[in-house]
Amino acid sequence: MAENKKAGALDIRIVIAALVGIYGVVLTVLGIVEKQPEIDKAAGININLWGGLAMLVFAALFILWARLRPIVVPTEDETTDQ
Repeated sequence: MAENKKAGALDIRIVIAALVGIYGVVLTVLGIVEKQPEIDKAAGININLWGGLAMLVFAALFILWARLRPIVVPTEDETTDQ
């Protein structure tokens, strides 16, 4: 009986987490350097900062999900045994 292989970097959750994480870093940096008049336009809430932090948390949860529940790809031996 052959071993199962994990999807690894080809797992779509890792790709989604990377893209959301990159956008999250950009928004977080923009939120940190945002000037007060721009923040005042959004009712005093730094939307870039909070949105970026939320995206970073989302990306971290996706990576955690991919690590805890990896996708198992059946090998050729398993598909012919059935």
